[in-house]
Amino acid sequence: MIKVTNEQIEKQYRIMHAVREQNKKLDTPPKCFIRTFGCQQNEADSEQLRGMAAEMGYLRCDTPEEADLILVNTCAVREHAELRALSVTGQFKKLKEKNPALMIGVCGCMVTQEHRMAQVKKSYPYVDFLIGTGMLYKFPEILADRLSGGRRSFTVDAAEGSVAEGLPIIRESKATTFVSVMYGCNNFCSYCVVPYTRGRERSRERADIIAEVKNVIRNGAKEITLLGQNVNSYSSEGRDFADLVSEICALDGDFILRFMTSHPKDASKKLIDVMAENKKCAKQFHLPLQSGSRRVLEVMNRKYTPESYLSLVSYMREKMPDIAISSDIIVGFPGETEEEFEETLSMLRYVEFDMIFSFIYSPRPLTPAAAMECQIPPEVKSERFDRLLALQNEISLKKNLRLVGGTERVLIEGVSKNSESMLMGRADSNKLVHIPRTTDTEALIGSFADVKITKAETFALFGEIVK
Repeated sequence: MIKVTNEQIEKQYRIMHAVREQNKKLDTPPKCFIRTFGCQQNEADSEQLRGMAAEMGYLRCDTPEEADLILVNTCAVREHAELRALSVTGQFKKLKEKNPALMIGVCGCMVTQEHRMAQVKKSYPYVDFLIGTGMLYKFPEILADRLSGGRRSFTVDAAEGSVAEGLPIIRESKATTFVSVMYGCNNFCSYCVVPYTRGRERSRERADIIAEVKNVIRNGAKEITLLGQNVNSYSSEGRDFADLVSEICALDGDFILRFMTSHPKDASKKLIDVMAENKKCAKQFHLPLQSGSRRVLEVMNRKYTPESYLSLVSYMREKMPDIAISSDIIVGFPGETEEEFEETLSMLRYVEFDMIFSFIYSPRPLTPAAAMECQIPPEVKSERFDRLLALQNEISLKKNLRLVGGTERVLIEGVSKNSESMLMGRADSNKLVHIPRTTDTEALIGSFADVKITKAETFALFGEIVK
């Protein structure tokens, strides 16, 4: 791991302030638009990019047409995400033609891959710079050089990755907050590109994390989600992830703590015990299964078995009977037989996940699975995917219906994306809860409220504030 030095961070601040002074000379303040694809870590990265842009004097805008600076923060987990990012970037060509001074940058996991970097460099000549995931702290330096007439730049990561502290952050929400605790991955699952795009595992120092958590609590955070490609691998000063969770739960403040993502081979009983003992820990666990087949898990290089996974789930429910468990499932991994897919369906029936995030297998460059024979035909993958979703939707609805008539503590987040007449929030289980929007309920945005559940659907609950 490379720890970015204080001197390097101070250099970036000097550059940010110099750019800000230049921007003050403009007739109107310049504006920045950021489009983010992918996971919560990408969202956290975009919050840091937004913070650095603001430090340089850029105002935030909601459409690319208004922008003087456009950043596209990309994902590489599936090909579809890459194609969407490339398509969006392609749409900015006309904006660049209208405004040659417009700065366009592409960053994130996608451009860390050599073939995508070469593609953008050749086919998207109007893109001014690329930045890999571990070099985002150099964004001010890269932008300033280009603004002063420098050449297009393509800055990717050192293989071992880096950790940068002390950069400005503008968070999407004060109430719900992401805090990264570690980066990268050493697991090398045979289908996954993350170790190649995010680098090796490296943990932030405990003191830096605690300081950041204390700060977001002071600023009104009610839900804090600790992030890492594999949070269970966190280690600093002889303390593991369970120790970190315990220490954060001991901090003053009315907040709920979540974390993701956990790898089943590293999820410990110690961590489960800490969750059970601390009221501030959400009784919700995201534990990716990926497949219910022992053979497929072996080929995936997941390093656990269906039996060990079920043992972990059993221990969770022994310690926290009402815990909500979610999972990731990959459909159509190379060589997956109909019988092996049925084993996955059997796991869903047995575990009864509250929700799943399911994906059709997508070959990723550099990964062993991409070169495997017996790739599953698209029509077979789609048919299995539909069957998986149908089963899980049935399970999710059944579990949600059990909550009708009960009361849930809900963090009210804001206006529903589906209806302006409703507010939305999250229960301890991380389930979406809708309540009627009134003057009284709007006053509760950003705070917890007890909600009596009156209706349940597959993907959401509905209720009324308990007065």
